[in-house]
Amino acid sequence: MCSAETPKFETLQLTRPREFVVQVELSRPEKRNAMNTAFWREMVECFNYLSDDTDCRVVVVSAAGKMFTAGIDLTDLDGLVGTLQSKMDVGRKAFVAKKTIKAYQETFSVIEKCPKPVIAAIHNACIGGGIDMTSACDIRYCSQDAWFQIKEIDVGLAADVGTLQRFPKIVGNDSLTRELAYTARKFYADEAKQMGFISRIFPDKETMVQSALDVASLIASKSPVAVQGTKVSLVFSRDHSVPEGLEHIAMWNQAMLQSEDLMKAAMAQVQKKKATFSKL
Repeated sequence: MCSAETPKFETLQLTRPREFVVQVELSRPEKRNAMNTAFWREMVECFNYLSDDTDCRVVVVSAAGKMFTAGIDLTDLDGLVGTLQSKMDVGRKAFVAKKTIKAYQETFSVIEKCPKPVIAAIHNACIGGGIDMTSACDIRYCSQDAWFQIKEIDVGLAADVGTLQRFPKIVGNDSLTRELAYTARKFYADEAKQMGFISRIFPDKETMVQSALDVASLIASKSPVAVQGTKVSLVFSRDHSVPEGLEHIAMWNQAMLQSEDLMKAAMAQVQKKKATFSKL
């Protein structure tokens, strides 16, 4: 695929600010980047496209406007609410609701399934669905003004699109996870970094985005075979035992160690030169 084929979306803006780096910007600033029906669909389309895009090796997710995201757009749930309030049999309503929930889950699972590393650059508010989304990313940076909130319990539901599954494994603190999920209290940049949800804090949005792009460029300069294999192994190993993870990477590398990238990288190290790797 070439950059000329980059698709257009209603709620997302895709740009290519660096070689092999794609920036995905949430683009509903007038609605505080609230997640509407189009967003849930377009994120899947976007990351499925980027997964196959040979001109993309790393993705940076950022947001336009004053905040990262206000979370789910509560004014755009007519279809689901209509189903739940209908006179349809309760069992049949449940099947319809589950289908919708599973589709929403895929909106963020697709980030994790994408073999390219994804860096989240978060400024100001990251609420509700924003936690679900960034929990599925590989690396999370934020600006000093950032704050976070697992908001779902305040609107009468248990978070169901990834936070309760991914966030605890990221921060490694069960008690704190439960406190944040049960109370819906806000937590700010310093606490987010202390708990391990954020790895770096920057003084402002502009500095953060440029730094995220710098890191993306560095990652993009490495062997895509090695980088993408590393992501696949990390995701697999998180959800399996150590012996299973070791078996998985052994099976993976029995093929990938035969790649030309290994010899190119080794020669570049010996010659103290920069290696250039072919597209996948």
